[in-house]
Amino acid sequence: MRNKNIQTEVDAWFLYQKLAEHEPDATIAKVFRQMSEIEKSHAEAFVKQENMSAEDLTRPSWRAKTLNTIGKIFGYDYVLGVLMDTEKSIANAVITTKRKNKQKITGSEASHVNILRTILEKETKVTGTQLSKFESRHRSVGGNAIRAAVLGGNDGLVSNFSLVMGIAGATAGQQGVLLAGLAGLLAGALSMSLGEWISVKSSQELYENQMQIEMEELETNPEGEMKELALIYMAKGIPEDQAQQMAADIMKNKSHAHEILIKEELGINAEELKGSAVEAAVYSFILFAIGAIIPVLPFIFTSGMKAVLISVLASAVGLFLIGAAITLFTGKNVWYSGLRQVMFGLAAAAITFGIGKLIGVSIAG
Repeated sequence: MRNKNIQTEVDAWFLYQKLAEHEPDATIAKVFRQMSEIEKSHAEAFVKQENMSAEDLTRPSWRAKTLNTIGKIFGYDYVLGVLMDTEKSIANAVITTKRKNKQKITGSEASHVNILRTILEKETKVTGTQLSKFESRHRSVGGNAIRAAVLGGNDGLVSNFSLVMGIAGATAGQQGVLLAGLAGLLAGALSMSLGEWISVKSSQELYENQMQIEMEELETNPEGEMKELALIYMAKGIPEDQAQQMAADIMKNKSHAHEILIKEELGINAEELKGSAVEAAVYSFILFAIGAIIPVLPFIFTSGMKAVLISVLASAVGLFLIGAAITLFTGKNVWYSGLRQVMFGLAAAAITFGIGKLIGVSIAG
């Protein structure tokens, strides 16, 4: 556990460094550098506790390096989101342990969750735009597209694997398996894409309505909105004079003020609403189909129990890879997460195979 703590701190140290290197805003970059130094000091403290030398500090893990690569491709907002999730998980674990052991909860347990905002707010030159920009990043916990990719592929693989095994159980891997598998792929992918389209479209319409209401309030009562914005900043711990100045600066530009207000009051990031519902639907269709085709492929080239066994092996590999990919979000052990995914996937397939076998026997009888 202690070695895991050291690795966690080293990874955070490494990732905050990368965030600082790729952050165009000088103030926020400074915050990330400070956070990197804090994480470095934590790692060194753990090493000292273990009577190890500074040279014994571990290198960044494969997970941290993978996250850095993802950051280069998809943007570093995702990396910040993962770091915030990790900090929250650690804080919750510490609080749970203290409660179990009837230890006093001091409030410092969740300090890492708030420390980024605290450092930023202590910057005397911080602007409302910078604060809003930072908070919208970690609130959105970037990487929704990556999560969707993993979960979409998992849904396609598990559901179609179970369907294929059910039909294979009823027919001994002969007639109808390929047709059923392809039908399941198409039906599932269409259902997922339609659901994604409805989800994105309805969210956009809801937020657009709320944004319109906020604009009307801004036009009819700008003084009230400025006071409200100042109060929001004061509630975050920013001194009253600084909060009022930040609010006044923001209100000089109506469109900019509207953007900040919807972020601060409603938690809406206007940039996230620019995504196309059609693109999201197509993306969802493709991801589901990629997962769903894996258990079907062997039946294209062969049949019978040979195809069933190959399908099981291919699906098991796919399930393990999905479980391993999930550790990018959870930070859990790759083998644990991968094998757990395989176990549950195989269990679902075994159940449907058994039911299919019973149905096949009863029909034959």
